[in-house]
Amino acid sequence: MALLESGRPGRNARWTYLSADPRLVLTDAADGPDPFADARRGLARLAAGSPGDRSAGQPFDGPPFLGGLIGHLSYDLGRRFERLPAIARDDQPLPILRLQLHDWVLAHDRRDGRWWIGGRALDGDAAALDHRLSAARDLAVHNLATRGGSAAGADQGGNLQALEFVSGLERPAYLAAVEAVRSAIERGEIYQANVTRRLAASFAGDPWQVYRRLRTGDPALFAAYLPLDRGPGPVRAIVSASPEPFLSVTAGGRVATDPIKGTRPRGRNRAEDRRLARELLCSAKDRAENVMIVDVLRNDLGRVCVPGTVRVPRLCRLERTAAVQHLVSTVTGRLRPDVGPFELLAAAFPGGSITGAPKIRAMQILERLEPVRRGPYTGAAGWIGPDGAMQTSILIRTFVADGERLTMHVGGGITWRSDPAEEWQETVDKARGPLSAIGGREVAA
Repeated sequence: MALLESGRPGRNARWTYLSADPRLVLTDAADGPDPFADARRGLARLAAGSPGDRSAGQPFDGPPFLGGLIGHLSYDLGRRFERLPAIARDDQPLPILRLQLHDWVLAHDRRDGRWWIGGRALDGDAAALDHRLSAARDLAVHNLATRGGSAAGADQGGNLQALEFVSGLERPAYLAAVEAVRSAIERGEIYQANVTRRLAASFAGDPWQVYRRLRTGDPALFAAYLPLDRGPGPVRAIVSASPEPFLSVTAGGRVATDPIKGTRPRGRNRAEDRRLARELLCSAKDRAENVMIVDVLRNDLGRVCVPGTVRVPRLCRLERTAAVQHLVSTVTGRLRPDVGPFELLAAAFPGGSITGAPKIRAMQILERLEPVRRGPYTGAAGWIGPDGAMQTSILIRTFVADGERLTMHVGGGITWRSDPAEEWQETVDKARGPLSAIGGREVAA
């Protein structure tokens, strides 16, 4: 089963998608110059065309995704696009990508509460699709009736044990990493970089229970439950409550990305919340950090968009989650006719908001400062349709259950004006929401 869920209201939070029984599972990038070659071939097996019947001239107001690829791309897929050193330990061997090909989808419209089910014929076999849709519809009706109308279930995750997370990069080492980035900025190598640390707790339980806790305790625009295998033994999965979209593109080629840079915690009362929001909005350091990443993304989109179409319609607006508040900008463009979602991913992956500026040099420096590979963290999750439409999120506020541990990275963008102690505290603030949502906490090593 794969679930992409909009857990709270927002501009990008209309649709939830659930599917199961994939027709194809890809667990590695293709050899050769195009790592998405296998994904392209798999997606091409589904009937194309935009969802809905527009023959009557009425716009289709149903789900934009009714079958295609669902899954994730790990941060280290970026090594297929750029030359990077290999220094950090790879102690969590997981697929560099995992994409499932689904010919049917159950979709929930948060706007009006309706449920949709639809699909696309695989290899032109419409009769097989009808049979699978009928079976999926019966299962959906039964499950939604027993789960109170929710794709994930009505409770908060059963008897999930309390978890204590330890940081793989202790406070002095993190402060030193921040200073190393500041020194690189002073030397003129980069303008900023996003330094992260990993928290880990022993865990061999059911990650689905983690997801059910997370979705109610820390609702997110882009929640996701994505399996990492389908074999015997401990269940491995990605459990995400990300507030940050990565790349979206419509079937008509309109692209949007919404980078997040600049963070403050939520206040204990309304007055403190507003004070912290004003502080964030007036912060020259946070605004500069956001604007630099906007420039990175303008450049990335410019590689595949029609010249002159890349715009920034929103710059440094305030958006809030249950635990923190952010500065968020929007960059848009229109894809050239000769490119599609895979070319867009290749041009912009991994996201500039979680790497730095300039992106490649920042990634090279981060490889020397972060002791372990990021894995799925700061990669992307989402869906791609055979009509060229795509919706992805950045995998932050994300847990990875690897069969032995539950891990979660946190980090922040470092500029020359950064105060190392404040940057450490920002990571603590960012971790607090998802950890408390699942009944966990960070403890000293």
